[in-house]
Amino acid sequence: MIRQDIHRIDPKKRAVLDHRKKQFATPTYKQQDYPYRLNFYEIPPTAEITLEQFEQWAIDRLKILAEIESCSYRNKSAAETAAHITPLLQKFLPLSANTSSPSGAADQRLRNERQKDHYSHFILRLAFSATEDLRRRFVRAETMLFRFRFQQDDSRERRAFIESLNLNWEPVSDQERHELSEKLHNGTPGLRRVDEETWYKVDWENVPELVERRAVFLAKGKAYVPGREQLSIVIAEFTARLERALELTSRALPRLDEDDRLSPILDHLSKNFENADSVYTDGEGFVDGAPINAASIDHLSQYFPACMRSLHMTLRKSHHLKHFGRLQYTLFLKGIGLSLEDCITFWRQSFRGFSDDEFNSRYKYNIRHAYGDVGGDANRRNRGAAPFSCNRILKETGPSVGQTHGCPYRHFSIDNLTGLLQSMGVNDRDVLRGVREDVEKTRYHSACNRVFDWTYRTEIKKAKEDGIWTQSDLQMIAHPNEYFKRAYLLKQGGNPQKNE
Repeated sequence: MIRQDIHRIDPKKRAVLDHRKKQFATPTYKQQDYPYRLNFYEIPPTAEITLEQFEQWAIDRLKILAEIESCSYRNKSAAETAAHITPLLQKFLPLSANTSSPSGAADQRLRNERQKDHYSHFILRLAFSATEDLRRRFVRAETMLFRFRFQQDDSRERRAFIESLNLNWEPVSDQERHELSEKLHNGTPGLRRVDEETWYKVDWENVPELVERRAVFLAKGKAYVPGREQLSIVIAEFTARLERALELTSRALPRLDEDDRLSPILDHLSKNFENADSVYTDGEGFVDGAPINAASIDHLSQYFPACMRSLHMTLRKSHHLKHFGRLQYTLFLKGIGLSLEDCITFWRQSFRGFSDDEFNSRYKYNIRHAYGDVGGDANRRNRGAAPFSCNRILKETGPSVGQTHGCPYRHFSIDNLTGLLQSMGVNDRDVLRGVREDVEKTRYHSACNRVFDWTYRTEIKKAKEDGIWTQSDLQMIAHPNEYFKRAYLLKQGGNPQKNE
């Protein structure tokens, strides 16, 4: 009797749950205010956006993160990185300060910018939570982006943002500062006067960057951080919170498997983190006005990336390529604007050891199929297969004996790669050493872009000085057809804006 009384619940106090009402209940939160330009991304977005916005916003942010990672891989200085990504941010992910608004408050334009930044971060957080490697790289790139924005932010707005975080900083009292004056001075390099700084005590684990370079005084598990090192504390807190959030996100990912609208998009984004491959669209490698025909391919091959140059050289030497090499090269030629008729002519002239009947029966159909002239459904026949991206070439099965397809930076031995690059005119020791280091660290895109930057260094410099090219026109190359287009335009003095 006593037990029954204890566990009995008064019906008047029992919560009445109606699953139908709960399922379709209106969310208590739909919109978020964005009082600051900076964001720690702690509140997930819940307002509705279209699938088109979902994908495009993520792609735009992916471009920025890929370029940031590229700058890091290529050992660009902070100033060089800032110069490189600033125009890209303005183009793909603008984020203005409150002072840019006439009213001094976040108007609709600012709100739209900040909403895109907020949502795109969480979309990519979903895409890159699946594996530890993706999480690590995402945190690193996002931290670098946050650092850049923090340093560029308006000082008053930045101060207000920091105060809104309620960080666990313990101010050092005047008495404690006076007692530790000598130790603070000796333990903080470059400090002139202890009393001119505002000091904070934080757990030393929260400022690993400062501890690593011995820039703070440590005592009883606390780091005494001067106000001038405020950035390090904020960055460390941003990184720690994002790492924890990604761990939680990774546990929730299985729930998205049944959503056939989002899963393919997220999967595509995660597979293209390194090179932003998803931003390439059909026709981007086509150069308006370039003489693209069967007779001009030999001359144009000087503008080809190493993967296509290798295929072309092999074809000219052996007068034959095996299936995957033919497919990779055919789609590339299609992507630069070679017509189906000219492509058939090109291959027929190249395969000089075969009769017309042998060529027509063994090879012609595959060329027509790649162009969408035969096979497949009606939609595919209109487009044909897309030219292989860098990402696909890297992830496809590598060449076996007698095959020449693939990416030289990944699939060639270092000696064979060096020989190929030297045959392309790359003879600078520093560049070749940098390529070797990139390859050893599996930074294949960086190696390819390093070769491009050196090969066309004179043209790039002139195009910038003449104002024809901007930094946003020189973002990291992620597609062989884009490599050709950029190389050709630089050599011809063309304007990239007129060829979009």
